[in-house]
Amino acid sequence: MTETAQHNRPEPEGAHEGRTLERGTAGRRNLAEAAVRGRTTIADGVVEKIAGLAARDVVGVHAMGTGLARTFGAVRDRVPGGGRSVTRGVKAEVGEVQTALDLDIVVDYGVSIVEVARAVRENVIAAVERMTGLEVVEVNVAVDDVKLPDEPDEDEREQRVQ
Repeated sequence: MTETAQHNRPEPEGAHEGRTLERGTAGRRNLAEAAVRGRTTIADGVVEKIAGLAARDVVGVHAMGTGLARTFGAVRDRVPGGGRSVTRGVKAEVGEVQTALDLDIVVDYGVSIVEVARAVRENVIAAVERMTGLEVVEVNVAVDDVKLPDEPDEDEREQRVQ
């Protein structure tokens, strides 16, 4: 086949995808190059917030954090302006392209701990990777307690102490 014959053949549908069409303006750059014109950094706290919210969305997760963290958190939540901490029970280590997470959770009595931990991992990985573009290399889930049905919540205990 000659070179002329190749140019006269119609291109398959979608063949122009990913190409930059020159429109006579010298120096116009492909938008894909924008990704290499700067650097984006994501703070550990950003990943921790995303992971904390994603973990709390899982049915069977009663609370986040160790007993001591939950106690101090309950006190801080009662202070005006203190607000609830969505990062309680979450620790992230963020690199340039990867992240690793450690989560401390309390599960409701009667749920399968193995299934809750699996669901937490899946939800956290999906949320962090979708929102940050980072690869989640591991999500370690530590189940620190089980919330019994007749046991008062941390907030209820704190109100009785005051």
